[in-house]
Amino acid sequence: MDEIFHVPQAQKFCEGKFDEWDPMITTLPGLYLVSVGLIQPVVWLADLSGKAVCSAAMLRFINTLFNCGNLYLLYLIIYQIHYKDKTRTACRRVLTALSLSTFPVLYFFTFLYYTDAGSTFFTLFTYLMTLYGSHKMAAMLGVCAILFRQTNVVWVGFCAGTVVAQRLDEVWAAEQTKKRDHRSPAGSHVPLNVAGAKRLVRFLWEFATTTANMKALVMATWPYLLVAAGFAGFVALNGGIVVGDRSSHEACLNFPQLFYFLSFTLLLSLPLTLCPRRVLRFLQSIRRQPLLYLALTTLALLLVWKFTHVHKYLLADNRHFPFYVWQRVYQRHPLVRYLLVPGYVFATWSFQDTLLQGRSLFWALAFGVCLVVSTVPQKLLEFRYYILPYLLYRLHMPLGSTPRLLLEIGLYAAINGATIYIFLYRTFQWPDSTDVQRFMW
Repeated sequence: MDEIFHVPQAQKFCEGKFDEWDPMITTLPGLYLVSVGLIQPVVWLADLSGKAVCSAAMLRFINTLFNCGNLYLLYLIIYQIHYKDKTRTACRRVLTALSLSTFPVLYFFTFLYYTDAGSTFFTLFTYLMTLYGSHKMAAMLGVCAILFRQTNVVWVGFCAGTVVAQRLDEVWAAEQTKKRDHRSPAGSHVPLNVAGAKRLVRFLWEFATTTANMKALVMATWPYLLVAAGFAGFVALNGGIVVGDRSSHEACLNFPQLFYFLSFTLLLSLPLTLCPRRVLRFLQSIRRQPLLYLALTTLALLLVWKFTHVHKYLLADNRHFPFYVWQRVYQRHPLVRYLLVPGYVFATWSFQDTLLQGRSLFWALAFGVCLVVSTVPQKLLEFRYYILPYLLYRLHMPLGSTPRLLLEIGLYAAINGATIYIFLYRTFQWPDSTDVQRFMW
């Protein structure tokens, strides 16, 4: 577990040894700085001393506080996104926030000293400020999110992307009004065909080559551009994104990682998305556009064939659930990875079908680009990498009915109960070590 690196490093910071760094740690020191910032005032006020002040239990408690904050932020974001939906009650918003705060992968690491809870907190806070239109504050919080995990720069970029998408929607609507084409008032109504794609590309080119439009975009997104410039400077000085040990964190083009995420998303959102009519609509879509789905399937097969990468940790570390997913599914037979492609196609259709409900196409493009950038370069199959993209996807889904939300909460509770039980009571030992090993996400 990564706690063997995080806890000692935080304890060094508690002792004021800020110049000592474990080279095995690959993230920036945001978690340790915030921990010290929260613990030290309590120490001074209560006149505490001793090892308990910065013990593993106290440090884990910091993540519990973060998750409480995540619950509140999730509710505020849900309220901001769905405030126009007058048919939904406050009860459903509360249930949605409660469900997402118990999202199994995030919930599990709430009780350990990992970066996930704090990383999620500051990224959600950044997005909330973007929704409020407070872009300077969003940029500052984005820096905090990056200090917890460097890849959060992608989601700071997404926040900027939503601002750009909003501007594109406004210009698109204005142009359609001038042309008196009231059938296509917003970006989300661009026809999803070849003609629509050409129309979209032409619009984006005209927008990008108009000085007034680009000037307005820079004025709207300059706080995020400063963050991007600062991060680019860090990468240049550091020689890469990763700090510390880089041997196990090399980027690659692992396109199937996107398919793993879409499958993960489909399974975890089944309580809200599963219904016979949905499957029927998918089959009808195939019947209407068989050539499109044939092309998508061929592309997916090609990506699986040429771009599947397997990290050494995935094959060696039997403490983590992805090890067993890979061993018992993907390694069962060489053809399994190809036989799963139809499932990937359905998961992709379901994802975009849900995401485009009430969202503009420009917003969906911004999210899609950030999703690809955040998943494809990852060589390691690690469910923790899916926390933020899943939460953002789930937050923008239409609010579910009360029975479906209760079913989702029940599913998450069952998964959480099972994983915590396995972690606590199903321990094992490696043949060459006497240390107790535990199963985890």
